[in-house]
Amino acid sequence: MTPPTRIPFPVVDEVSRHCLQEEEPETVHIEVHLPGRLDRSRLRKAFLEALHRHPRILMREAPGGRYRRRYEWELTTEPDVEVVSFPTPGRNALRDARTRALMETPPLSLSPPIRLEVVEEAGPAEGSEATDLAGVHPPQGRGAAPISGSAAGRDQPPPARTRKTTSTVLFLTINHTALDGPACLRILATAAEIYGGKDNSPTPAPTRPQEPPAPPENAPSNWTRPARVAQGTPENSPGNGLLVTELALPHRPKGSPYTVNDQLMVTTALTIAHWNKEHGQSPRPLRITMPVDDRPRDTTMPIGNGTRLVEVPFAPDELRHGPDDMPAFLRRTAQRTRALKSLPRPQLGHGAGLLTAPVTPVAWRAALTRGLRRAAAPWTSTTLLSNIGRIPYPLDFGEEAGRAHAVWFSAPARMPRGLTVTTASTADRLHLALRWSRALLSHSDGTHLRDLFEHYLHTTEVAP
Repeated sequence: MTPPTRIPFPVVDEVSRHCLQEEEPETVHIEVHLPGRLDRSRLRKAFLEALHRHPRILMREAPGGRYRRRYEWELTTEPDVEVVSFPTPGRNALRDARTRALMETPPLSLSPPIRLEVVEEAGPAEGSEATDLAGVHPPQGRGAAPISGSAAGRDQPPPARTRKTTSTVLFLTINHTALDGPACLRILATAAEIYGGKDNSPTPAPTRPQEPPAPPENAPSNWTRPARVAQGTPENSPGNGLLVTELALPHRPKGSPYTVNDQLMVTTALTIAHWNKEHGQSPRPLRITMPVDDRPRDTTMPIGNGTRLVEVPFAPDELRHGPDDMPAFLRRTAQRTRALKSLPRPQLGHGAGLLTAPVTPVAWRAALTRGLRRAAAPWTSTTLLSNIGRIPYPLDFGEEAGRAHAVWFSAPARMPRGLTVTTASTADRLHLALRWSRALLSHSDGTHLRDLFEHYLHTTEVAP
């Protein structure tokens, strides 16, 4: 019998594997909302076929000796577990699925390290939902309906404007040590094509005119200690909280020198600056981590953790401006993000490559990596903004299930950042997920940050 193929952990996977924490799981959650129903056996068959068409996802961590030099992925020909499950329908099914996506990580020891839950009859349309693991809260503002992970058996009052639906929500939970969101969305698009029999090829990305290189600017140094997100009202239990909401895409005048991503970057910076000022923090430079994904979106897309991280700095003076300053602020941000994207750089920087060189046993490197992570915590970026952008696939599951009308992502929100902002757009709507460490913020804090984000997003809609 031929032994399974083994692949050494890439740099990103190894660093993540070294720094795992049980209290704050490294999961990425994706939820896809469909207007109709899916056939169970047909979906299972389609998703299994999608896994076989992208065999790099069929992997598990290979066992190894105490003094091994590398972690290795072991590729399997078939899944070790049933990936697709159908939780019992009910009024709390959607809430409970979100909670599992935050709290329960698919194990690395079983292939593949993902889980797909299909929640049927999701109830009211989820335009603005929140997962708060502390308890049940009444609806707050614009129809938001908070839900709880620790009170699964309790009754809760029905959310405002309830209407009966027969919709389906797909919850894809990913172990971020092995995979990222865009790669798993590619798998789901393949499954949709197999299931519905319709073309789910990605739409071409919008072409933008090539801009000349921006002149150097006096941006804050990345060696400066950045601001932290000010502590709100932390909860007693560990883990992450989550709030998802749907907003209008920000207006951008035709021919603008900036993109929606730049508007979201400015919005995130202004939101955190406002929050910190409210909580008595003195002004400090902000640094916002931005994942950049250069992979193709077709079936040749490499599966794994494929994004590289850049850090966008903001000086305190930039965050104090009036409406007349916004066009210039957006242009500066666009120049900054374009310059950072164009620089060739390893995924986690040059230092991570040296840290993961297999010259010592992997257990020794793990201890060193964790120690350096703790020492570097004050210099960690303020927050992470992951803008998936326009979902490139139709995610069309055929006539009965229909095409996705909302897609949310959320990235892990471990301390010291403690807050991540993830956005995607589908059907000309912006789908925002705020995820936070419960050691830093509470649900009410998340709701306030959501309101601030919506306000500042509107301020970026300026005339040319």
